[in-house]
Formats: sequence, C-alpha cells, structure tokens
Amino acid sequence: MASVIVDKKDEKIIHLIRPDVQKAQAYHEPPARGLIKLDAMESPYTWPAYLRGEWLEELQGVTLNRYPDPQSTELKARLRQVFDIPAGLEMMVANGSDELIQIINLAMNGSGNKIMAAEPTFSMFQMIATYVGMEFVGVPLREKDFSLNMPLMLKAIAEHKPAVIYLAYPNNPSGNLFTEEEIVQLLEATNSLIVIDESYHAYSGVSMMGLMERYDNLLIMRSLSKIGLAGLRLGYLVGHAKWMAQIDKLRLPFNVNVLTQFTVEFALNYYDVILEQVDQIRRDRTWVAENIRRLKGIEVFPSEANFILFRVGEGRGDRVDSRLRNKGILLKNLNYNSPQLHDCLRVTIGKPSENVAFLSALTSSL
Repeated sequence: MASVIVDKKDEKIIHLIRPDVQKAQAYHEPPARGLIKLDAMESPYTWPAYLRGEWLEELQGVTLNRYPDPQSTELKARLRQVFDIPAGLEMMVANGSDELIQIINLAMNGSGNKIMAAEPTFSMFQMIATYVGMEFVGVPLREKDFSLNMPLMLKAIAEHKPAVIYLAYPNNPSGNLFTEEEIVQLLEATNSLIVIDESYHAYSGVSMMGLMERYDNLLIMRSLSKIGLAGLRLGYLVGHAKWMAQIDKLRLPFNVNVLTQFTVEFALNYYDVILEQVDQIRRDRTWVAENIRRLKGIEVFPSEANFILFRVGEGRGDRVDSRLRNKGILLKNLNYNSPQLHDCLRVTIGKPSENVAFLSALTSSL
C-alpha cells in the first residue's frame, strides 16, 4: 500500500475528491524483477508448447473490430459445463473477483447499508466497500486457528444488519476452510446476502454450491486467476435469478473482452491439463508445509489453497522477509495487516525448483 498525500493548497482536490478517497491508500504491488515471485497466489505454470501453438493459431480468427458478446453466452455455457453449475442458477462473468465485488457493493449501497466480513481476509472486501462509500464491519477470526468466532459473528449481524457478508472459502490469507455447519448457521441468522468467495476451489476440492438449493440469499463467487489464467482476469458469480437480475444491471456493457472470452473457452477445452498442474501444486503444498514445519521456531497454518501462511519468531517477521528478498525470494509480508497476522508471511507454492530455493533461503534467513 502507498500512502496518498494531498497538498493542502490544492483546493480543487480537497473540494472535489471525496474525503474518504483522499485518506485511502492505493493498492501497491511490489516490483518482482529478478526475484522468484511467490507472493500473489498465481500458478507458476504456463501451458505446454503444443497448446500455446494451437491457441495462437486459432487466435487469428478472433474479430477485434467488433464488440464482444455482451452476455458472454458461449463462455458462460462452457463454464457451466466444466464446473457443473446447476441449471436452475444464473451466472455472471466479470474481470476477476474484484469487479464482481464492486458490482455487488454498488447494487447494495444506500440507506446506510454496511458490508461485513470475517477478518483477516481478502483485502478487496474492505477496500471496495470504501471505494463505493459503504461502511465496512470487520469481525475478528479466532487468532489461534483463524476459525470463525461464531458468537462475535452473530452479535455483529444482529447489531449492524449488514447488506452483504463476504466469506472467503478457503480463507485468504490463512488458507483454512470454515465448516458447513457454521455457514448454514449464518445463512439462517440473517436475510443479508452472503457471498462465498471460492477462488481457491480447485485446490480445496469442496464447495458450498449445494447449499443454494435451500438458501436463496447465497451467492458463490469464483476466479480462474489461481489456476494459470491470472492474466485474463476472469471471475464468475452464481446465484438465484432474482438476485442476479438486479446485480447484472450494474455490470458495464462488454465488460469481458473478446480475447479473454475466446482464451478462457479455449483453455477450458483442455481443463485436464490445468487439473494436472493443480494436482502438482497440491502435492507440492504438502511437501513445502512439511519442510517448513521442520524449521525451529516457525508456526505453519494448515492450508487448502495454493499458498501457506506461517509465523516466524516474535518480532522477526520484517527481518526474515527482508533477508528472503535479499536472497531473491518475494513473499507476502502480512506483519502489518492485522493483529492476528503479526510476524506472519505467506508463500505461494511455485515450481519444485522455486520451492527448493525458497526453503533454502528461509532456512538460512532464520
């Protein structure tokens, strides 16, 4: 994050830009040139050469002088088929989860409505709430294991009556899953819209999609960014028609470009290749976690995603992070994100050679 300083003499900025925007921080991505990049939960794998060649050949037929299909009809049909989306549910596609969150929040803004999430969690839940002028209510997870603190959650729901409750499943940055019983309890405790972010669904292998048969105030949000398609920025939302019809009104026309629509459809024709890469990452996640646990003074948190959260010794988080960068390894330093994340670092699972380099650097950095 980069602090934004407003010149007190610049009256145009002071009077025209919203005060909360002036105080906000812009999202900052650290430079990764020359480093092994293990900070952003991307897949480390590209497509095999034969797929890249076939994709480039077929890409020549994409029409760039025409607007894309505004409804992404063929793309949604392919997503529905590959990810087994129930026929009775509606879908919407957008530029990653970020745009979906923004559209949902815009639809819910007004009359003092609030956004709620259990935290620490995906930073965009709070940031986008601020961007659209809504109050964000964060409910702390249990520090020991990042599980839901149900008494606090239920109390916050009763007190704040949020319009939307976001839950990341698995949670980012902790990597853990909440229980289905807890999510059902939340659904039954409120008429609020509950949005479950299943961006790491491929790695966890579990979903709350089945609950939609019983609960119409549930939306499922997913992203393809974590399975090798981050550069395409494609996310999709699934929900009951009565919600989706209203939310879709705020989606800008032609929001998903022709190159993304075509490329995602192409990639899903070879989803078995993507799943092979996912399986490799899951195996490597287990191996990396086991090796981190062997290091003295480190606490490793269980993960069902493509990353691992770990805590180094008291007061050593920044020092270890700096040493890792000096050794060519870029992780996510979460030391300042929340009290629960003191001295915590998050590593994305990379290729086997990158994982070995990380473990070697971490060992010497301690």
